[in-house]
Amino acid sequence: MSSASIKISVASKKLNCTIPLTGSKSECNRALIMQALSDGAVRVDNISDAADTVTLNSILSGKSPELVDIGPAGTAMRFLTAFYSVKDSEHTLTGSARMKQRPIGILVDALRTLGADIQYLEKEGFPPLKIKGPLSQKTKEVRIKGNISSQYISALLLIAPKLEQGLNLVIEGELTSKPYVEMTLAMMEQAGIKHNWKGNVITIENQSFNKVVINVEPDWSAASYWYAIAALSEDAQLFLPGLNGYSLQGDSIITEIMANFGISSQFKDGGVYIFKEAKKIERKIFDFKECPDLAQTVIVCCAALGHEATFTGLETLKIKETDRVNALQTELLKIGVKLIEKKQTYKLDCSGLDLNKKVKIATYDDHRMAMAFAPLALVMPELEIEDHLVVEKSYPDFWKHLGIAGFNIS
Repeated sequence: MSSASIKISVASKKLNCTIPLTGSKSECNRALIMQALSDGAVRVDNISDAADTVTLNSILSGKSPELVDIGPAGTAMRFLTAFYSVKDSEHTLTGSARMKQRPIGILVDALRTLGADIQYLEKEGFPPLKIKGPLSQKTKEVRIKGNISSQYISALLLIAPKLEQGLNLVIEGELTSKPYVEMTLAMMEQAGIKHNWKGNVITIENQSFNKVVINVEPDWSAASYWYAIAALSEDAQLFLPGLNGYSLQGDSIITEIMANFGISSQFKDGGVYIFKEAKKIERKIFDFKECPDLAQTVIVCCAALGHEATFTGLETLKIKETDRVNALQTELLKIGVKLIEKKQTYKLDCSGLDLNKKVKIATYDDHRMAMAFAPLALVMPELEIEDHLVVEKSYPDFWKHLGIAGFNIS
């Protein structure tokens, strides 16, 4: 259900504040599956209040009904498809209208290879699914393409310790979003699950989870919007508590990306201080293959600064909450900027950039569209964002936190 639009403006382009970010959605969702698979041996601290995580936690902590509706929660759809395959239960797994358009065939094929009983109830290759577990394992080896969503791979890895024969996961071709796979394995290691990653094969044997408390770090994806805000400000001194320089989250690469825009990061006092320094932007090519969730934020930031950069690694953006590439192209045109596609490479044409007008941004039921465009309020007279509650999917306090930073929201 859509919500009202909001108008954003700023009285000052100088920022000085502390922003307490919620727990990482990516870490939380993995930890909650591990908690459920371990029969409580694993416990989770600092659970995210992102809607996707709240949904997953509610499903896993209660008595799961036969019909499970995860709404727009993509990670929950992938992880629960694998999770229910190893549980002694029968479930129909469905979601929002958009979720029924998001492919899941690659994961289902892999699980069927292992021996899972999964049926499509509507369109072949897409939710809703009927899953009858536990699977009777037919083989240990599964092959999966590396250039698909890393959530398919993580879903398989998470259930691997519960498989009677364990799992040999053979990744074919180059692995996209590798940091997310590394995050999954590192978190499983925290819970005592050993793995071997040699070449393109990840092996996990049948084993038990240790008793452990997993402390979830604040969300680096959420932090990325504050880096963009700092980049578009006149002056910024921001503190984000809880973040560390040795994060499991791939999106912590935002510190390196935004260093190109004159944003420095200092890790001390149990968090990260973000400062803006005068710097000419020279980097022309940005590759988001390993951090696709940062793409919208950085592309909009470049557009607002009139920096005609080139972007690669955007392939998975077309099957997210919306076709994010098309959404970006449509909304950037409102400020006179073109995002031109040529053989999976995208280039900004900022020759028509016009920030001297009021603009209304559509969000396409996509939380990241709302938050990626919100920093434009620093460089425009007034910005309107449609369906503002869409941010609840990953960062419910986003608008409240903008208020803390001095943004006017009505």
